[in-house]
Amino acid sequence: MRYISTRGSARALDFEGATLAGLASDGGLYVPERWPEFSRDQIAAMEGLSYAETAVHVLRPFVGDALSEEDLRGLCEAAYGRFSHAAVTPLKQLDHRHWLLELFHGPTLAFKDVALQLLGLLFEKFLAQHDTHLTVIGATSGDTGSAAIDALAGREKVDIFMLHPKGRVSEVQRRQMTTVLAPNVHNIAIEGNFDDAQRLVKSIFGDAQFADRFHLSAVNSINWARLAAQIVYYFYAAVRLGAPHRPVAFSVPTGNFGDVFAGYAAAKMGLPVAKLIVATNVNDILHRALSEGDYSVGELVPTAAPSMDIQVSSNFERLLFDLYDRDGDQMASLMRQFDAERHIAIPEATRDKIGALFTSTRIDADAMALAMRKAAEHAGEIIDPHTAIGFAAAMETQLDPHIPVVTLATAHPAKFREAVERATGQRPLLPQRVAGLFEREERYETLPAELQAIEGFVAERAQARA
Repeated sequence: MRYISTRGSARALDFEGATLAGLASDGGLYVPERWPEFSRDQIAAMEGLSYAETAVHVLRPFVGDALSEEDLRGLCEAAYGRFSHAAVTPLKQLDHRHWLLELFHGPTLAFKDVALQLLGLLFEKFLAQHDTHLTVIGATSGDTGSAAIDALAGREKVDIFMLHPKGRVSEVQRRQMTTVLAPNVHNIAIEGNFDDAQRLVKSIFGDAQFADRFHLSAVNSINWARLAAQIVYYFYAAVRLGAPHRPVAFSVPTGNFGDVFAGYAAAKMGLPVAKLIVATNVNDILHRALSEGDYSVGELVPTAAPSMDIQVSSNFERLLFDLYDRDGDQMASLMRQFDAERHIAIPEATRDKIGALFTSTRIDADAMALAMRKAAEHAGEIIDPHTAIGFAAAMETQLDPHIPVVTLATAHPAKFREAVERATGQRPLLPQRVAGLFEREERYETLPAELQAIEGFVAERAQARA
């Protein structure tokens, strides 16, 4: 399997190369040269498999010759052996047709662990085969940072620099990053929002000389290996609800489009996905793009679901690449226009293609709180604000009543205790595995949202190529 850039001019790479590179050299995102396809019999054969074994089956076509099946199985078993639930991503029933897919049983209590525990092991495996050092740079709206840091802290041949928007992540999210004092972990609070952080990371990767000097890589969902790992839980959940013999719909709370794009990839691979519901908060660039063709940057509004407080959804480029017939030159031109004008219009014909699989809903604060109360009062489930946005969108979307709807539960409610308590009157407790978080020492630097400041900080602490 080879990986090509959405912008057409970067050279194609194998799985190892795409994993270590993260962002393509032309500023695009790596995608598979072709989508592997599973037959109904191959999907049916996943029934009864463990999560790790399901991951081996789903990821094998993407890995190609970069790993043997035995090595891939060992990495998957090691990654998912750290989860607190034996099912790794268990399903919980809310009513006769609505389900939660709990993705927060990893070490940092968020769905990012599902991918990043594996990605950390992939980095270590591939770097062990080369005499080289990797500098990982990422931006986080809350959960990516803690999951990536947990996966990479103390690992040889890797330094990680994580940017988060100062004051715009929850205290639990911040402390999960800043209390990790491993010498290869560097936390940066930038004076700006998440979009500023994401823009800075892309600018750093766009500085070819700097990127080559420090052998940069990414852990954000711009890294294809991370998205590939997220495809697995769509298969795992759908098979348990009757796939391939009946379709399943998924409601996905999302800001950066990576998690829901993994569902799109699963559908392209043959999983019978009835509908992907893109659930946004009031920072609704994705809802406007999908429903009106208006992909434009608005004013970012801080909310009780901070991981979705995003106005530039970087993974949307991957979907557009497919919809524009994989024309890299056209995508490069389109993205240049977006960077310059902060707006692109999506033609109606393209939106019609999107509508075959996707629908979207904008959920405001009142609807979010109502969904939290409904889950608590009618199903005994305490859910976090992001999951509540997904559940609210699932309840609003009109679908065939025979189709089960799975809402992705993306974070443990204790990561957002204040918002949950306001909505439900119940204050969720942190699990024992993260006890003591509020007594630990924090370490981070506060820097302006300026490229020169960030690159200077990295250059002083990262290991350059020999």
